[in-house]
Amino acid sequence: MIARKRKIKKIAAGNRLRLLLTVVFFISGLVAYRLVNLQWLQHDWYTVLASDQHQVFNKLEPKRGQIFMSDIVNENIELFSLAINKDFALVYTVPRDVNDAAGAAEKLYEIFDKENIEIEVEKTLEEDEYFKEINTNKNLSPKDVREKLDFRDIKKELEIKILEEKKINEYLAKLTKRNDPYEPIKRKVDEEDLAKLMDFEFSGINYILEKHRYYPSNEIGSHFLGFVGYDDEEQIGRYGLEGFFNEELSGKRGSILAERSAGGEVMIINDRRYTQPVNGHDLILSINRSIQFFACQKLSESVEQYGADGGTVIVLEPYSGAILAMCSAPDYDPNFYNKIEDVSGYNNPAIFEAYEPGSIFKVFTMAAGIDHGKVKPSTTYLDKGWVQIKGWPKPINNSDYEIYGGHGVVDMVTVLAESLNTGSIFVMEKTGAEIFADYVKKFGFGEKTGIELETEGITNIINLNRNRIRPVEAATASFGQGITATPLQIVSAFGAVANGGILMKPYLVESVVAPDGNEEKTVPHQLWRVIREKSAFLVSGMMVNVIDSGHAKLAGVKGYYVAGKTGTAQVADKKKGGYLEHQTNHTFVGFAPVEDPAFVMITKLDNPKNVKYAASSAAPLFGEIAEFILDYFQIPKER
Repeated sequence: MIARKRKIKKIAAGNRLRLLLTVVFFISGLVAYRLVNLQWLQHDWYTVLASDQHQVFNKLEPKRGQIFMSDIVNENIELFSLAINKDFALVYTVPRDVNDAAGAAEKLYEIFDKENIEIEVEKTLEEDEYFKEINTNKNLSPKDVREKLDFRDIKKELEIKILEEKKINEYLAKLTKRNDPYEPIKRKVDEEDLAKLMDFEFSGINYILEKHRYYPSNEIGSHFLGFVGYDDEEQIGRYGLEGFFNEELSGKRGSILAERSAGGEVMIINDRRYTQPVNGHDLILSINRSIQFFACQKLSESVEQYGADGGTVIVLEPYSGAILAMCSAPDYDPNFYNKIEDVSGYNNPAIFEAYEPGSIFKVFTMAAGIDHGKVKPSTTYLDKGWVQIKGWPKPINNSDYEIYGGHGVVDMVTVLAESLNTGSIFVMEKTGAEIFADYVKKFGFGEKTGIELETEGITNIINLNRNRIRPVEAATASFGQGITATPLQIVSAFGAVANGGILMKPYLVESVVAPDGNEEKTVPHQLWRVIREKSAFLVSGMMVNVIDSGHAKLAGVKGYYVAGKTGTAQVADKKKGGYLEHQTNHTFVGFAPVEDPAFVMITKLDNPKNVKYAASSAAPLFGEIAEFILDYFQIPKER
């Protein structure tokens, strides 16, 4: 029995020894693995971590290139900023240092949000159909109006209070994160709001200055400028010039690696560890400040006056292709690009939105017929007010058929002056559908212009690209239906007529200036001759008659020969096909003075509500801007 107990003790002792050896071996393995991991597998990581104690590495940001427009001041050309870099404050909090979180949150709301929230609520109430009735329903009694107004005030106060509490609570959440060493509150704070904040001297709230893109002219030029947004922390240009020239404007980052002393001070930099940043290139545009501001102002007024959904104006030099003005409505402020409700608003209607141009296209049909020798200004035909196209079940009428019926025997000058669809079809058929289609392509339709902007749209002349063009599609294309074009394509094509038949490539950037001052200027580029000079001269004269004797008298400028053409076009129904009822686009395109045009311009209004024809909307808008430009350039009167 004693021997058996001794044997059991020996076995237990042996087990304990083996367990002890296993534990020792396991611990030794962990230590070995840790040493290998530290010395080999994670060597680079710990080297970097250690070096951070005595080295400083920073990315050096370059200055983004600026964008300028020009103007004539005291007979000298001066530059004016459209896009610059400006210091704004990043306001942040160190929560552990905040003593009065509730008071700070209320002041932050008061400075940064109160006014905007009140405006936002007011706008929402204005769009509410229930409250719109106060002004629109004449049957409301004074008592009903008073009750609605009282209810409106109560609702406004309640909605503001809800949004106020929500915002204050958001600030409180940031200010009370005690374990968070840093919490950003608001970026891009301007000097005025920063001064208000600093007056209160709340503990735990501070700021640093950051450079941001700033657009001094606000909405002016927003569509061709685009804006600078953020990809994580990196600023990047989007849309317009900012997007197209992002690489040139951005420049190249530099870097610095310096030694830190034991006291934490940065020591002398090793030159081999310093890469100098390269600043971005500046852009000098062909945009003329005075013409741009006046055109945009008049466009906005016309959109409001005629109840239009929007509009576009482009002014271009026909002999160079330089764009002097480009604006569309509604626009947006690129300083606050993130406040736009629909991102499609960033697209530039001047180059993005292709539409059926309507009767302005008759100028190109006439130019093709005259240049090909098939018609002259004196050529006549019998206008019955309608024409039957082979293979099409119903006749195509003139737009004024219900009022005037047929115009009888008329010449080609009258075709443009009275804007007769039957006359355009007559010219196209004389020319031949295939040859007509070739002229349309030579005028630049169906291809992008190549303008230095992002989001240029694709246009559609597929009806004229078929191996066998259908007669009805050639007929409707002759007066601008069934095909699409952008405003820039249209004004460029008219520029070819104004420029003696030569099509120029449109451009916005006059020159690109490198950080060292080296300037690369844009050389005007002739694309090709579209029509002969004589043909361009004859068509220009016919266009003068459109204003002098036709529908577009309101586009004229006293003392000058102005050429132009109206277009009141139906709007295609993209979902169901055919055309939308009671919706039209109004366009006028023209140039002046006819003998030596200083400009060619398109004015377009989208779906105006209280005027029927372009002659009464887009034409007078053209006339106002044209008069300003002729006076601005001090061009002597011709008549």
